[in-house]
Amino acid sequence: MHRIPLVLASASPRRLDLLAQIGIAPDRVVSPEIDETPARAELPRACALRLARAKAGAVAAPGCLVLAADTVVAAGRRILPKAETEAEARRCLALLSGRRHSVLTAVVLATSDGRRSERLVTSVVAFSRLTAPQLDAYVAGGEWQGKAGGYAIQGHAAAFVRFLSGSYSNVVGLPLFETAQLLRGAGWLSP
Repeated sequence: MHRIPLVLASASPRRLDLLAQIGIAPDRVVSPEIDETPARAELPRACALRLARAKAGAVAAPGCLVLAADTVVAAGRRILPKAETEAEARRCLALLSGRRHSVLTAVVLATSDGRRSERLVTSVVAFSRLTAPQLDAYVAGGEWQGKAGGYAIQGHAAAFVRFLSGSYSNVVGLPLFETAQLLRGAGWLSP
C-alpha cells in the first residue's frame, strides 16, 4: 500500500521502536537540527506544535512523507526541560513528586507539496510521592538523561506512576493510534 517513502524526523530511538511495535519501518530516519528551547511564556500545547512543525520543515524531502513529533512534559503551564544534569533531573522529579502532570505530544505528517496533517495528544500522569532513597536511586541510574521531565515511563520510573489517563505510547514519545490514523489518512497505511 505504501509507495511514498516515509522519513522519520527524529533523533529518538524510542520513536523508532514505537513505530516498529505497530509494524511501521520508516525508509529513512533523519535527526532534525532545530533549537528545542521553549519560547518565553510559551504554553505547552503551542510549544509541542511549534517544535513538531519545525522538525517536519527541517527534514522536508522531495517525494516523501515526513513524520515528526515533539513531546512536552508540563506541570500546569510550566514546561519541564529535557534533563541534562543530575541537578536538573532532581528538580524535575521533585516537582512531579506526589502530583499530576501532563504529557503532550504533537505529531505532524507533512507531504513534499506542503500539506500537513497534525494531531496533539495529551495524557495525564500522576506520580506517587517520591522518597529520598527512590529519587537518589533513580537519578544514580542515569535513565533520566535527555528525557523530558527527567524520567522515562518505559523504564524504572514506571514504579512511580500511580495513575495514567490517556495514551501510554504518548508518554513514551509517540501516540501510536493517532500516528497510524495520520498515515492511513495519507494513504500510506491501508484503511
